[in-house]
Amino acid sequence: MLRTLTATIWRESEGFVSLCSELDIASQGDTVEEARENLREAVELFFEGADPNEIADRLNPEVYITPMEVEVGAFA
Repeated sequence: MLRTLTATIWRESEGFVSLCSELDIASQGDTVEEARENLREAVELFFEGADPNEIADRLNPEVYITPMEVEVGAFA
């Protein structure tokens, strides 16, 4: 069964960090593609090994990604 989840990926130092917000699972890689693939693998391993109760507790079906404006001052 396929399920669509969110992968947020950003550059950090020399590589990329990836996060699945619905499950709070993170991974990393040297490229965006590697970070996404490593995250996909980590999420699949979680689903393979986790107890159904843990999945139910961690799985957040409502994740919203939206831009927001904040005042950052002169240091940003």
